[in-house]
Amino acid sequence: MTDVSANLANVQEKIKKRALKWGQDPDKVKLIAVSKQQPLERVEAALQAGHRVFGENRVQEAQSKWPDFRSQYPDIELHLIGPLQSNKSAQAVALFDVIQTVDRPKIAKTLAEEMRKADRQIPVYIQVNIGGEPQKAGVAIEDADAFIEQCRKEYGLQVEGLMCIPPLEEQPAPFFALLSKIAKRNGLEKLSMGMSGDYEYAVQFGATSVRVGSAIFGERG
Repeated sequence: MTDVSANLANVQEKIKKRALKWGQDPDKVKLIAVSKQQPLERVEAALQAGHRVFGENRVQEAQSKWPDFRSQYPDIELHLIGPLQSNKSAQAVALFDVIQTVDRPKIAKTLAEEMRKADRQIPVYIQVNIGGEPQKAGVAIEDADAFIEQCRKEYGLQVEGLMCIPPLEEQPAPFFALLSKIAKRNGLEKLSMGMSGDYEYAVQFGATSVRVGSAIFGERG
């Protein structure tokens, strides 16, 4: 049986150790518990352990899960960390507190319109395809600066940071370092990078949020 509370404490401790080792502030690293496709009882266990920041990949799954939890735990902070289709933008704006996967003008424009309609300005992250992988979402590295500016100036989005998923078969460190470099030159302080297999490296390179699923909840149900 998965001990979610113990796993949460273990991940937090590893984040703290890695941050202190590399001169980072552990209090500035937010642990996003990735609850996609997890049994409700495991998510409930994380909530009962006091955790409040969660990540979901799909709008539809989040809609079926989080309104009930929010009624019991109103201080939940919910991040969208999976690809967003433009026809789900209104639901995403209504449900999520942060959207981390803005990666093309159509999505940026639609989100901006839905936020205006809902009178709700929520922070967004630009997802960068940091490994240049054709099968992955994200704006191309060479287009990132221009897209960040477009999101800010043309669409009026509150761009808070950058997000990436490095190539699975390669060392993540160079990709995390590159994302940090892109963020710095665009005046962005927040970096969402690192998952269950590489979040300690991400902390070393300045991650302000890490997205951890299986190391907290066990394998998905």
